[in-house]
Amino acid sequence: MVAFGKKLKDRQIEEWRGYYINYKLMKKKVKRYAQQIKEGTLDRRHVLKDFSMMLDNQIETIVLFLLEQQGLLASRIANLGKRHDALQQQPDFSQISELREAYRQVGRDLLKLLFFVEINAIGLRKILKKFDKRFGYRFTDYYVKTRANHPYSQLQQVFKHVGVGAVVGAISRNLHELQDRQGSYLSIYDQPSLPLQDPVVDSIKAAVDRLTHSTNFLSFLGQHALILQEEFPIPVEEQADDQIYHFNSLLLNLANTFLYMVNTYIIVPTADDYSISLGAAATVCGVVIGAMAVAQVFSSVYFSAWSNRSYFKPLIFSSIVLFAGNTLYALAYDLGSIWVLLIGRLLCGLGSARAVNRRYISDCVPLRIRMQASAGFVSASALGMACGPALAGLLQIDFKIYKLTFNQDTLPGWVMAVAWLLYLVWLCISFIEPVREDEEVPVESTGGKAESDALEKGLKKPLLITSENNKEDEDDDPDIDESEEAVEESRRPATSIGSAYRLLTPSVKVQLLIYFMLKYAMEILLSESSVVTTYYFNWSTSSVAIFLASLGLTVLPVNILIGSYISNMFEDRQILLASEILVFIGIVISFNIIIPYTVAQYVVSGLVMFVSAEVLEGVNLSLLSRVMSSRLSRGTYNGGLLSTEAGTIARVIADATITLAGYLGDSKLLNVTLIPSLVICVTSIVATCYTYNSLY
Repeated sequence: MVAFGKKLKDRQIEEWRGYYINYKLMKKKVKRYAQQIKEGTLDRRHVLKDFSMMLDNQIETIVLFLLEQQGLLASRIANLGKRHDALQQQPDFSQISELREAYRQVGRDLLKLLFFVEINAIGLRKILKKFDKRFGYRFTDYYVKTRANHPYSQLQQVFKHVGVGAVVGAISRNLHELQDRQGSYLSIYDQPSLPLQDPVVDSIKAAVDRLTHSTNFLSFLGQHALILQEEFPIPVEEQADDQIYHFNSLLLNLANTFLYMVNTYIIVPTADDYSISLGAAATVCGVVIGAMAVAQVFSSVYFSAWSNRSYFKPLIFSSIVLFAGNTLYALAYDLGSIWVLLIGRLLCGLGSARAVNRRYISDCVPLRIRMQASAGFVSASALGMACGPALAGLLQIDFKIYKLTFNQDTLPGWVMAVAWLLYLVWLCISFIEPVREDEEVPVESTGGKAESDALEKGLKKPLLITSENNKEDEDDDPDIDESEEAVEESRRPATSIGSAYRLLTPSVKVQLLIYFMLKYAMEILLSESSVVTTYYFNWSTSSVAIFLASLGLTVLPVNILIGSYISNMFEDRQILLASEILVFIGIVISFNIIIPYTVAQYVVSGLVMFVSAEVLEGVNLSLLSRVMSSRLSRGTYNGGLLSTEAGTIARVIADATITLAGYLGDSKLLNVTLIPSLVICVTSIVATCYTYNSLY
């Protein structure tokens, strides 16, 4: 793969070459510092001071050039404004068209300036990362904390870039007034509901979004999917045509995600009744629900590996296995066997193709709509989570056909078996396997796309300290020592769970712990809901289904609120910590301390816990994508797989806890299962505080 230093050089604009970060010089400096410290000719305190001063000088050069270019752009806009005023007095349609193109050209030049800032910010982030890795310091934290909020810091200019906002506003306003008005000049402020549709302005806004903390609903949802974006900005004139992809194939992947989530949660309201009807305790529902998660621990790995070679075959296999699993689940009632029930659920877990769905979006969907596809992936999951219990609530009928029983316990299995059979037919008819040049292409393309995707998410406000750990810093300097070269050449994807674990930094481990905690808490709430509500409130299956469906329906509205508003006002790490505290509060309120235990207490505590966990999941995966090593962004054992495994193991342990706690009696089930949730939540809050300064 191409070295970072070479890519940085290739991306530079020739006439601006003297104003870019001197990455090669700084890299040599880092090497020289290491040699001098080893020889004892330089102490570490002097290294920190000297390196900080060099960074300050580099950033000052970049910022002063940025301000100079902004001034030139502002001067051009002012001159165009005079022409605009003259045209308002004497409209000339040919000159209006010419003026519009002149404004667009200013926009294109502004876009080049934004790419200039982006590339320099990547270089700064990478050299900071290299310095930390070489000397074992937390220099990045120190440098950014001391510069980011200082009134004289040049670093602030890169992130706040007020001048850029003013230029964007001027271009947008004037283009809006000139756009097909033919002499009628309506202000953009008079029509805020009619956004300007101009490709240059759209590109500028997208570039600005990458340099600020701004986000939107789609990008926030997309972060849930842990599908990363482009590492290097690509100028508009260099963008290649989108690769050919098939919408029906994408739709089939989203449908697979939806059906699997329905399949997961459709049995929750009736799992306790089904267990009792087969002669087991009601709390065995934990094992029944968790069996699917147990199998998913293994299926995630082989589906991730299989997707290196094909997408169609894994989806076919998934559909067949899920059809068989649901059929066995439904037949267990007439066979009178709890073991057939459990085998059916295990087969359903073995058919989990979420790794394939995520991988297809990352590999095959064009960049221009990848964020929408990622948001669709999360929305399909949320909708399936809500529809599963709701559908179970509708299946309150009881009849027999020959010797087969159809009731509230078996119908979820029969309905899902039919659904997967229909899906299999649709899959065979409509899915088109993407063309691959050879078997190695998927692995490399995944890395390229996942890494290239990383910038779009990683270049938000805390750009320099986004320790996203993209590829190891490297260039083709001939004087790099062998040990450093060996480290930098070891950029291959992790080849096992063990090697992937060794790549986890403390920040990544904490984010995985948080993901484990939120999945554990949510699974406890959802899986034991039927047993707890029956014991305390004597709820029917329909009541449980309505409660669970209501929880699932909060997912999208909450994500709209967070993605469109809250995330624009607060840093992700602030939202992360606040969400953890709210999950903690929800767990505490859930305990049965006050007698009698009321419906209001249970519903409110469940809502607080569930909504907070949903918010936490989006922010957690967003931060995880930033602090994760690039070697975990591609290959079989990728970051998406690790987070899936962490969440799946949490669900398995939670369901096992419910079953074991059931031996103590239904009266103690609620408090006993909440204690581990509370302990894990407190641990995650403490761990977050410990790594707080590294979460950017």
